[in-house]
Amino acid sequence: MYLSGLLNVFHRMVRTAHPAMDEVNVPLFGSVSHLIDAAAPVPSRENASRSRNWGSTMSDTAQASRDERRWAPVLSILVVFGVLKVLPHHVYIMPEWVAYGVVLVGVLPMIAVMLATDKAFWLWVERTAIMVLAAVYAVNTAAELADMIGMITLRPPEVRSISLLSSSLAIWLTNVLTFSLLYWQIDRGGPSARLRGTGAPHDWLFPQTTVPEVTPVDWRPRYLDYMSLAFNTATAFSPTDVMPLSRRAKMLMTLESTISLLTLVIVAARAVNVLP
Repeated sequence: MYLSGLLNVFHRMVRTAHPAMDEVNVPLFGSVSHLIDAAAPVPSRENASRSRNWGSTMSDTAQASRDERRWAPVLSILVVFGVLKVLPHHVYIMPEWVAYGVVLVGVLPMIAVMLATDKAFWLWVERTAIMVLAAVYAVNTAAELADMIGMITLRPPEVRSISLLSSSLAIWLTNVLTFSLLYWQIDRGGPSARLRGTGAPHDWLFPQTTVPEVTPVDWRPRYLDYMSLAFNTATAFSPTDVMPLSRRAKMLMTLESTISLLTLVIVAARAVNVLP
């Protein structure tokens, strides 16, 4: 402000000393803002691109910090594995070392997703591992159910009673765990896709999305929500508060209900009848 005033005073003094300059209607000095604008460097394309990349990096970092933690599914896998290890005389179709391999294949990618800087590869490994384990589980469960039906008819009652109870509990727990992981990974492309808001269609309709006035703005389903969905499906044999929208969601819930129905109603009921 002061510099602009001094320049204007100097301008008037020059015009007084040289009246001919009045014929030229061009100011000798511009405003300070013009001088500053002229002196300011024009941003180059490289600097603009660098600013955009920096903003993108900051956005990715913020997204990574808000990404869903994997402690809940990891602890669920470990707890179910521990329960299966202490259950007496339940049916084993595969060798025991396969169970340890399954735990490692399921847990390690989740830990890597939490710790790695570049998560894209480990997210793909996590999703692929859960899909493969779910397919292996379906085959293993069919074999275990067939083995337990044979146990009912072929083995003595004093041997098969505890084995049937422990085996049915083992299948039911594994059923809930496997389908909770499967629902968690399938719905709208998985947890990271739901965070990014990729626009993938909903596979399930959660009640929170129907009452936005009482739901936090940034709410999205997490693993424990899908565990509750799997538990309710395995116990009620039908949808409860969460409704399936896609055909694959309906087929998966039908398969889970069928496994639970065969395990609880047929096998467990028979096991109770043969108890002394």
